[in-house]
Amino acid sequence: MKAMILAAGKGERLRPLTLHTPKPLVRAAGVPLIEYHIRALAAAGFTELVINHAWLGAQIEAYLGDGEQFGVSIVYSAEGEPLETGGGIFRALPLLGDQPFLVVNGDIFTDYPFAELRKAHEGLAHLVLVENPAHHQTGDFCLSEGLLTDAPASANTAADRYTYSGIAVLDPALFNNCTAGAFKLAPLLREAMSRGQVSGELHKGCWVDVGTFERLAEVEQLLAAEA
Repeated sequence: MKAMILAAGKGERLRPLTLHTPKPLVRAAGVPLIEYHIRALAAAGFTELVINHAWLGAQIEAYLGDGEQFGVSIVYSAEGEPLETGGGIFRALPLLGDQPFLVVNGDIFTDYPFAELRKAHEGLAHLVLVENPAHHQTGDFCLSEGLLTDAPASANTAADRYTYSGIAVLDPALFNNCTAGAFKLAPLLREAMSRGQVSGELHKGCWVDVGTFERLAEVEQLLAAEA
């Protein structure tokens, strides 16, 4: 199974740091965020990686190279214009092949065991969810008996809904009716959910959406505690 790391975001909430450094290369405990993913994916047996990039993407390629130093093979999907998550993945499909692939947001920090996603999953997508963080208390989706639904927040308590972690296995068929350009991933997932084609699981371990300086500091603290 191949894996794709989404690394095309500008990281505007981390300015001025990201004015000259792409967000995936922002360091926590001296190591770029994206490197934690690559090392974890390699350890889990994912050796063929695809990384998309846009903002300051040349720096990402210069730092990671072809991946040999990490024991993986990396190919890049360069985006000349912002394509959002769905459009970015769609553009990279020729590099990902016709089999289901893992996708992970480049701006999260987690101890999720990626090897778990090498198992076969039915349907068009399998999403990893987490408990709702303080900055997203309403959650994204409901999880019931292994399937995800998009019930409105008003119909459920916050505890019934969880937040999408940015980790998933996607089948290329999810994008069958898409065309090139910028579009979001969420509407595709919700349409598939309405047909019972999206499964999910809840990860109760470490997970941080590194979108602000406060959360970057949180990751630093976690790493310091492990040292």
